[in-house]
This record gives sequence, structure tokens and C-alpha cells, in this order.
Amino acid sequence: MIIPRVPPQHRAMLAQNRLSGPTPWVLAILMLLTLLAAAAGLSLARAANGIGGAIAGRVTVQIVTANPEVRSQQAQRIRRAAAAQPFVRAARAVPREEVAATLGRWFGTSGGGDDPVVASLPLPELVDIDLVAGSGAAAQTRLRALIERTAPGARMIPHAEWLGPVANTIRTLAWVAAALVILMALASAAVVIMTARAALGTHYATIEMLHLIGATDQQVCRLFQRRIAIDSAYGIMFGALVAVVLMAVIGWQLTGVTSGLGASAELGIGGWIFLALLPLLAIALAALTARVTLLRALKTML
Repeated sequence: MIIPRVPPQHRAMLAQNRLSGPTPWVLAILMLLTLLAAAAGLSLARAANGIGGAIAGRVTVQIVTANPEVRSQQAQRIRRAAAAQPFVRAARAVPREEVAATLGRWFGTSGGGDDPVVASLPLPELVDIDLVAGSGAAAQTRLRALIERTAPGARMIPHAEWLGPVANTIRTLAWVAAALVILMALASAAVVIMTARAALGTHYATIEMLHLIGATDQQVCRLFQRRIAIDSAYGIMFGALVAVVLMAVIGWQLTGVTSGLGASAELGIGGWIFLALLPLLAIALAALTARVTLLRALKTML
């Protein structure tokens, strides 16, 4: 039992003031940081998986021939030849307006193809090709050979070559967040251990009296375990409440993000369930740590 039952007359032996000592506040801060780190780790992991799924098996063919008519013809030939292959799921020639609109955002203009700066640039023809899932490197090799035959001089750019390191970096940050969660859980356990030992030292005379009247170590342990578990629960739930408020504010600020990492960094139902379980697991860990510490310490007391 996380919070053991103790008769009311026995509870009066210990002070019942809640949130009076430093332990609940320290645990509140650790719980706040734990939930924020866990939320960040889950969001980063989902974002990395989203990037990995988006770039897996996707390539872009870039045609940079000087003659614009030849560029357009080669793009159409590559699109038709690629779409006819069994290992290609989809092939699409990127419209010039879409390329111009993308460049316009980089140049700080919104006119797209109507912008004189963008219109003066020799834009390449682009063909986006999505390979069948699980086709592997062999399919890319065959596609590269097909492009060389169809449009000599065209460049095939696998998205994984330049976005793969970004996804790996995000996954590394997610693992760092997971490590921080584990470290803060250990720090919380250490706080509970110090609290339990300090409580035994403070109430040494009371414990001696209880032993003299026939109380067992289990009974004394339940008395102190209940007090520490309740104080820990108050602090942990307070820290969890503050964390939920902060995550709600951050989530509200991300509602306007419709693309990029912000759009794929949602927690999801599974993530929220995991975060909801963390405070309960922390309370159980605090109670279990207190019980083990108290029983070991009581065995050494006369």
C-alpha cells in the first residue's frame, strides 16, 4: 500500500502540518522539471520519427540544363519514366510557381513568380519521386541509372542525405531528455532517503518510547511512511499541476504552427497518458523508497 493506514491516535505522535518542510517543495520542483523533460523528449521523438517517415524513400531530381525548354522536356521524361517503374510509388514535376514561391519566402517577398528578383533567376526543374516503402538502396541505384539515361546531367538528391543528420540530432536530444528524467527520478529518491533518515533522527525519543511499549518496526515504519508519502504526494501533485499549466501555454502557442517541427511535435494521446502516469509513479517510488530506508534504519536502532 502506497499510503498505509494508521490509527488516528497514532498519527498525533507526528506533526501534521502539510508543506511545512523543504521536502514537498523540492519534490515539486523535481516533478515539474521531470514532466517538462519528459514532454520535450516525447515531442522530439515524435518529430524525429515524423521527419524520418517523410524523408524515407523520397528523392528530388534537379535538372539544371541552360535551355529552359530542354529542362521542361527532360523533367517530363523523367517523371513518366520514373512513374512506370514498379519500385516508384509516385512521381511529380514540381511547378515553377511552387519553386518561385519557396524562393520568395527566402528572399523575404510574397510575390512568388511575380517578384522581379525571383523571376530573373534561372530556376531549375524539379521532380519529386517517392519510392515504394522498403525498396531500399537498390531501388535508388536503379533510379539513378534511369535518370542518367533519360536526362544526362540531372542530379538525384535523396532527402535522407541532408535531413537524416537533423533527425539523428533530434533523436539524440530526445535520449538526453530521457536521461534527465531518470536522473531527476534518482534525485527524488535521494531526497526521500534523506527525509526519512532525518525524520528518524528528529523523532528518536518517540521511536524509543514506541519500542518500549511493544511497537514493532513495521508499525513504526508505517507511521513514518504515511507521513512522508503524504508530504511527497502534495509536493509531486503541485509540481505536476504547474507543469500542466506550462505545457498548456506552450501547446497553445504552437497551435498556429502548421509546418515544420512544430506541427509534428505533438504529444498525442499516448504521450499524455504517459505524462499522467509519471506523478503516480513518482508517489509510489517515494513511498517505496521511504519504506525501504525506514526499515533498514530501524533495524540498526536499539
